[in-house]
Amino acid sequence: MIRRTLTGGLLATVAMLALVPTAADAAPAAPAPRAAVSATAPNPLPGRALPPAHRVNHSATHRRSHHALGRVVTHRASLNVRSGPGTGYRVIGVRHAGRLVALRCRTYGSRVHGTHQWYRLARVRGYVSAHYVRVVRGTVPWC
Repeated sequence: MIRRTLTGGLLATVAMLALVPTAADAAPAAPAPRAAVSATAPNPLPGRALPPAHRVNHSATHRRSHHALGRVVTHRASLNVRSGPGTGYRVIGVRHAGRLVALRCRTYGSRVHGTHQWYRLARVRGYVSAHYVRVVRGTVPWC
């Protein structure tokens, strides 16, 4: 019974809205006044012309970052990717021997075979020991 009452009331409301003239039907709207452009407005890029408003510089927003690359050198074993720069952090993934990995930065952590340096991976969260990765392209900045 409630459903029938609500459905009937909804249909009546829709019918009334269809019959009532809207503001757009009543009178044509006057064109909106255009804002005046001041010739004395400061240019945010001094010495350079402002680009047209319809152009968007996608190269600045979608620029690809270039990280250093390293190769995993573990002699047929998998390299553990850890949640932090040390062997006490939990293992969150692995990288296989010979695989290239993108390196974001380097930091100090627990010692692995004489080195305290760890690399933070660029495309995934995680750290790998610098002992098992040889940098093949670029330089790895400090975190």
